[in-house]
Amino acid sequence: MATTKWISDSAHSELQFKIKHLMISTVTGSIKKFEVMVESHGDDFTNATINFIADVHSIDTNNPEREKHLQAVEFFDSAHFPTITFESTRMERIDEESYKLHGSLVIKGISKSIVIDVEHGGIVEKDRFGNKKVGFTINTKINRHDFGVGPVNPGLGDEIKLYSSIQIVKQM
Repeated sequence: MATTKWISDSAHSELQFKIKHLMISTVTGSIKKFEVMVESHGDDFTNATINFIADVHSIDTNNPEREKHLQAVEFFDSAHFPTITFESTRMERIDEESYKLHGSLVIKGISKSIVIDVEHGGIVEKDRFGNKKVGFTINTKINRHDFGVGPVNPGLGDEIKLYSSIQIVKQM
């Protein structure tokens, strides 16, 4: 079967993160500029190849001072590491709607293997513009210290939760 290429629909996709602050509340942010590229065998995403790239400069926490701090060396060091990337190694089908996406996440030049929970949201054969689209929701957790993000700080959680809702568009 021929390879099918897909890219994210930026108008209908989002990437959010959450981290504990002072261990009493959660701060939510998002990455506004990112792209997902997928290669599948038709509409079968089992063993699809998935690549992701995010612009660190597009981190938005609804607080410009915090965003400036997150760009600094002790957090994301965006001057030297302007992107976050993910490259899949395999996409494992669990059931009709669930997958485990295995791959390598790179933040600040540090690569770690992670597993992402993926929920298949469905397929639309033609949107109002005639495009075929597929929806996915992803969830995972990472330890920020594994990637050298932020200082050891008892008021800042170690775990970052990642949430994303993605629509991908079939390329002709």
